[in-house]
Amino acid sequence: METLANLESFARSAEAGSFSAAARQLALTPAAVSRNVAMLERNLGVRLFQRSTRKLTLTEAGAQFLHATGHHLAALQTAIADASTEQGQPSGVLKVSLAPSIGISHVLPLLPGFLQRYPHIQPDWHFENRPVDLIAEGFDAAIGGGFALSPGLVSRSLAPAHVVPVASPGYLAGRSLPHDPAGLAALDGIAMRSSRTGRARQWTLRDAAGNEMNAPLRETMVMNDPAALRQAALLGLGVALLVVADVLPWLERGELVRLVPQWYGDAGVISIYYPSRHLMPAKTRAFVDHVVDAFATQKLARRFAGSLG
Repeated sequence: METLANLESFARSAEAGSFSAAARQLALTPAAVSRNVAMLERNLGVRLFQRSTRKLTLTEAGAQFLHATGHHLAALQTAIADASTEQGQPSGVLKVSLAPSIGISHVLPLLPGFLQRYPHIQPDWHFENRPVDLIAEGFDAAIGGGFALSPGLVSRSLAPAHVVPVASPGYLAGRSLPHDPAGLAALDGIAMRSSRTGRARQWTLRDAAGNEMNAPLRETMVMNDPAALRQAALLGLGVALLVVADVLPWLERGELVRLVPQWYGDAGVISIYYPSRHLMPAKTRAFVDHVVDAFATQKLARRFAGSLG
């Protein structure tokens, strides 16, 4: 009978497309994962992967075996994890990737209540401005936007990512406020550099009636991090276009002011992502449910909606 280690090594290698990525998820060496898969192939008497120096590809027999065992393996892993939890509670290391601004301002404050409810879970949280590869890098979940929904991933929408122009009251004092997005060109602009193109990001804003207008920020300065843009705006250096979630506490305290409040840009959706399995590990299920419930209780989807003015 095959060991769970052999089956896990095969399934994770198939999902990630390499022994090295599977090894990171399983806390093994690539050589150990390769040996486990080779042992499985020897015991089954079939080749499960076509191997090359650059790519690992399932054979027809491998694809059939993965389809036949996938759900059963996930169920077995979950049963083992649930059975091994302390006092019947979810436990283990919870590896999560979070966009820094929303993670620090809105998700990190949920941690005390989460740990009080699930004391045997150990957070391993990574705050970074990039869409990580959940499966290849061994993450249990991620919160942010812009993730490609590759096979094996699920997303649940949490709130809209609406972009609005903001500035400090001190900067705006004595200046004429613009009546529409075009008027932003008369003010000092703190522009966001796109990590994809290397150029300053340009936005088109819309209003509730569906009218659209360019928001031509004068590029007085350019930065590459939302938290830096927010801090520059707080220092009175000009106008920044930022996602509402990144500036909401400062708007609610009056430390930042929203300009042309009937206009907003659409940057997509803030979502929580996690690997798709027939049965999620208890720790991941607990985290996803806790975050979704908190966003609903705090009405964050409504508070993040720039379309509400």
